[in-house]
Amino acid sequence: MSDLELFQEANRQLTICNSCRYCEGYCPVFHAIETRRDFARGDVQYLANLCHDCRACFYACMYAPPHEFAINIPKILADARIESYRQWSWPNFLARALKSRFMEAALALVAWAVVVLLSLAVTSKARMFTRHLGSGEFYQVIPYVAMVIGGMVLFFYGICVWIIGGIRFWSEANNNVPELTSLKTIAGAMADALSLGYLKGGGPGCYYPKERPSSVRRIYHSLTAWGFLSALVSTSLAAVYQDGFHWLPPFPLTSAPVVFGTAGGVAMIIGTLGLIWFKLKSDNVPAGTLAPGMDYMFLVMLCLTSLSGLSTLVFRATSAMGSILVMHLGLVAALFITAPYGKFVHLVYRFLALVKYRTE
Repeated sequence: MSDLELFQEANRQLTICNSCRYCEGYCPVFHAIETRRDFARGDVQYLANLCHDCRACFYACMYAPPHEFAINIPKILADARIESYRQWSWPNFLARALKSRFMEAALALVAWAVVVLLSLAVTSKARMFTRHLGSGEFYQVIPYVAMVIGGMVLFFYGICVWIIGGIRFWSEANNNVPELTSLKTIAGAMADALSLGYLKGGGPGCYYPKERPSSVRRIYHSLTAWGFLSALVSTSLAAVYQDGFHWLPPFPLTSAPVVFGTAGGVAMIIGTLGLIWFKLKSDNVPAGTLAPGMDYMFLVMLCLTSLSGLSTLVFRATSAMGSILVMHLGLVAALFITAPYGKFVHLVYRFLALVKYRTE
């Protein structure tokens, strides 16, 4: 389906939904639909990113396939969501990765290989496979400057791509008319995002993986999201310990960076494996054409990164620490280089869609 055909089909289905309004109590998407009489491209993209894919509307709809109207809101909005990721991303040639899981996988593999090869180039074999004990043992394998520069470049590159995409989203969602919002509105949208309140499917839970409401998907999603935030807190605290108090890693097992990092890593592993299992069992009819491949890629990458991070902690006093650390840094690089071009980017657009919803 071409880009034009996709948005024409989305407009058709949303117009029928606006006439029916049977699902108006399920989620914000249908409240937002009711405030419109027609749906421009920016409206479709906004609604697509506001959708949490709970699928309650699909199983409740009397016009779903095999009815001749063939209404399938979760699928058409998932396809529009992926198209919006591609359209808003930058630069354009890398944005193509959003429409090809093979290209995204290749991009991740190249990033991982570059980090591993560079690590081998700056580290002798003796240091790589020697047991390191004491303060600053990680930097005996990979120099501190190399870690910091590489991490900062990837981090700020991803942030720049996300900012460009966020500006493009806000411009199109508001039809190129500047729209201001309040701090109270932003705080409310943040609360909606952190609580995952709209994964309830209208109340009883997502209709996922089959035609039965359940809160399990919300639990796994929460573990993944809060686990990532916990790992982010761990990294931030480690920076404060090192640069503020001049305490070099590895830190004691009872220290705040280790506690937050361990809790976050375990939560992400459980959450990602749970989501992968549920996706394997899920109904493919309401699933987007490209969304499953992107989801699997992101979940596997996040799971492997968490697993390698915990392995670095477990084996940090052994001769295997150096090689595990290099593998972990390679996976971190692969995760961050693909973050602006994969499922991770939904964090930005979903939040902005929630801000716009509360603004309206």
